[in-house]
Amino acid sequence: MITRSNLAEQLREYQLRSKHQWATLAFLSSTSNSPSRVDTTNLLLRRCVFSSLVFAGVALYFRYTRLALLFICVTFIVLTCMRVTKKMRQNRKYKQRMLLPLSM
Repeated sequence: MITRSNLAEQLREYQLRSKHQWATLAFLSSTSNSPSRVDTTNLLLRRCVFSSLVFAGVALYFRYTRLALLFICVTFIVLTCMRVTKKMRQNRKYKQRMLLPLSM
């Protein structure tokens, strides 16, 4: 059952979330077209993954198999972490969308 106190609590949480999001957006960029912090982090991680695969190929070329396997393992660990964090972010967004609309 929806009570007045529950609606007030959800309104407070919504206001805190929106205030926090606005503050991070204002801090990160002066224009709305620049990438967010998450986009920048994903780009850096993808570059690290690509460079580690290149280093693994170079290590295999010079017959350093242990070093190549180390680079490949690190690459798969980073890729797995990226997938997990992406799923967590999607679940958090879905949860926020499923909250009651506060315009009632």
